[in-house]
Amino acid sequence: MEGILRWGLLTAVAPVAWGTNYFVTHEFLPDGHPLYGAAIRALPAGALLLAVGRRLPRGAWWWRSVVLGVLNMGGFFALVYVAAQRLPTSLASVVMALSPLVMALIAWGLVGERPRVAHLAGAAVGAGGVGLMLLTASAAVDPVGVLASVGAMGMSSLGYVLAKRWSSGDGAGVDVLASTAWQLVAGGLLLVPCAVVVEGAPPVLDGRALLGFGYVTVVATAVAFAAWFAGLRRLPAATVGLIGLLNPVTGVLLGTALSGEALGGREWCGLVLVLGGVFLGRPGGKAEKGGKAARGNGARGRVGVGGEK
Repeated sequence: MEGILRWGLLTAVAPVAWGTNYFVTHEFLPDGHPLYGAAIRALPAGALLLAVGRRLPRGAWWWRSVVLGVLNMGGFFALVYVAAQRLPTSLASVVMALSPLVMALIAWGLVGERPRVAHLAGAAVGAGGVGLMLLTASAAVDPVGVLASVGAMGMSSLGYVLAKRWSSGDGAGVDVLASTAWQLVAGGLLLVPCAVVVEGAPPVLDGRALLGFGYVTVVATAVAFAAWFAGLRRLPAATVGLIGLLNPVTGVLLGTALSGEALGGREWCGLVLVLGGVFLGRPGGKAEKGGKAARGNGARGRVGVGGEK
């Protein structure tokens, strides 16, 4: 149980760092260049982890890195920026709060992790808590923004579960820092030509922007994604998805602290619901371990039958 708690706390580093990213992006980074911003975020972070891991992809990991780079980094970052431009942050966050439920269902199909009732209940309670904290009746609904947000949520959920599956079996020996680096580099490289075509010349970065990108690159991307994928390897995907709900909670708490405003009753109720949802989805001890062993055997069987391309 101590080990499970340790991995849960490590995984929580990711959504907390992503929650602080809202403030840094708003206060330090230039407006109007979402694709360049995503590329500048992904490529240096990937290069940093690549320098630490000192390992290039081999075999199937070349195409796997491209697929995961699109799902988890490049395509995801681009769609998130589209959603951010067309939707209020509150509405986009509520859509993304459905990710734990989607991840649980995808993991059931791809890696045989059958979600417990507690996982599904935690996902519903947590999503409700995010909605209570952030969603207001005056929130404008842009269909394109909603589709972009749903697409980003679906892509990342699928990508996270695929990363979990491909890191088991024949991919079990791949270091988490290396696989994270490959995804970031692949996603960043795919973003660059898109940025050139859509946004033209790259933005001019002053000292303030460079400082902001330094934080986003190292903390909110390199460290955060490494912690996230490390947790995915050792915890059920449904549990990791619920831990991700700490992202909007961090954003709300940080924004409130910096603005000097107190949380109202609605926000406190939502916060309690989110934390309750995360608690409900915690791993279930011996029963969970037994399920993992059975799922591992099943996953190995599927890989053996399907083979590698």
